[in-house]
Amino acid sequence: MADESEQGNTTTPTLVEEPLDLVRLSLDEKVCVKMRNERELRGRLHAFDQHLNMILGEVEETITTIEIDEETFEQIYQPKKRQIPMLFVRGDGVILISPLAKQS
Repeated sequence: MADESEQGNTTTPTLVEEPLDLVRLSLDEKVCVKMRNERELRGRLHAFDQHLNMILGEVEETITTIEIDEETFEQIYQPKKRQIPMLFVRGDGVILISPLAKQS
């Protein structure tokens, strides 16, 4: 069995050593935050802590409500959007954080 030096593999230091490092890489970038109760936030990540409390700027909040049509019993999804200049997000409501694709 060949060792790493013979195969040319070298271990390079990585920027991501723990899960919060991924969030750190998204500072001052646009992120999508999925919250409890069918809420979604899209905005610029200004700060966060170990509890995933966050400060977001230029936020678009989308709240999706689900209603049942009484005649057909079909689910009707109704998204409502609003703009918020600056928002503090409490971390216990966060389900996931994802960086948005960079626009060129």
